[in-house]
Amino acid sequence: MIALGAAFAGTTALAAPATLKIAFVDPLSGGGASTGEAGLKTFQYMAEQNNAKNPDLKLEVTGYDNKLNPQESLVQIQKAIDSGARVVVQGNGSSVAAAIIDFVSKYNDRNPGKEILYLNYAAVDPALTNAKCNYWHFRFDANSDIKMAALTNFIKGKPEVKKVYLINQDYSFGQAVRSAARAMLKEKRPDIQIVGDEVAPLQKVNDFSPYIAKVKASGADSIITGNWGQDMSLLLKAAADAGLQANFYTYYGGGAGAPTAIKQTNLADKIFQIAEGYANIPYPPGHEFEKAFRARVGQELIYPRVVNLMNILVKAAGQAKSTDPKAIAKAMEGIHNDTLYGQDSFMRPDDHQLFQTMYISSFGPIDTAKNFDSENTGWGWKGIGEIVAKDTVVPTTCKMDRPS
Repeated sequence: MIALGAAFAGTTALAAPATLKIAFVDPLSGGGASTGEAGLKTFQYMAEQNNAKNPDLKLEVTGYDNKLNPQESLVQIQKAIDSGARVVVQGNGSSVAAAIIDFVSKYNDRNPGKEILYLNYAAVDPALTNAKCNYWHFRFDANSDIKMAALTNFIKGKPEVKKVYLINQDYSFGQAVRSAARAMLKEKRPDIQIVGDEVAPLQKVNDFSPYIAKVKASGADSIITGNWGQDMSLLLKAAADAGLQANFYTYYGGGAGAPTAIKQTNLADKIFQIAEGYANIPYPPGHEFEKAFRARVGQELIYPRVVNLMNILVKAAGQAKSTDPKAIAKAMEGIHNDTLYGQDSFMRPDDHQLFQTMYISSFGPIDTAKNFDSENTGWGWKGIGEIVAKDTVVPTTCKMDRPS
């Protein structure tokens, strides 16, 4: 297994055995619970793998339910700090991420020598590494503009796409997706008609059939959506119930519950996802990791970026010879490390955005004797496009203040 092995190569051991407490702050109840639980299990698996192989650094990951609420997140972070946590990890909800950035910045200003570090594994509003960029915040997922650039480049070469419907969640990330989609389609495919543009309350819609009815009435041949969690799976379920024949271009089509819903739509190879990885990438060490992860955790890996994050965290701690967040942050700026799939990734010091190879895949029937399926559907993700890390770089407007 590669687990954390790549992170150890060439690093220096800490001065003495040390423990680093990590607070996982994400929804563990409500509409985002399945997504949050999948993330927590992945972080805990990575900690377990590290602790079995690395005698110098023990990682402890504890889950805190933020109920997908910014204020509740801050309450839970304070509890975590009181329990000794020095690293906060979060990903679901860019509005939550923005609140955490503000909290961590103020906390660290008021508590020199007791700083905490915020590692963001999934909140992808571009503002978080632009206008709201902060020294204590590092993002390990591609931002929504990077993902939309890849999707629209793909759509640009598909002349059959003529009418697009936008469906997104009504908060900062969803708004970023819809605005990027409009701008990039206008630039790359001005002939495409945007025949609908809807936003829905985040994780509060139990029936997306009214939205799908509007899609059918519009004559759209394609949907672009950043929906995640139950908002993704319920959108697909409604499409299946209505017999909608359309392509879906998604950010999170591989999230928990979504593959089962995709199979129910019976739209083979019509659901596309842009992500930092998928199980069937032809890279044997990645396959070994996937097998071991599924055997131990009982689910597929939907967060390859969590593997990458934890590898980089361990590498940075080793290079810093410290578990102090200030020392880790300094080591993490500009760090390079191979991803789970053997590709170079690098942290941009200017804004603390990680750049990594991105993949476009489609979902449909596979040979399960040779490939991994998803959620025991007999269908799986197949690669149709790859963008290396250096080609995903976008400009930043970040003006970062660094501690003295």
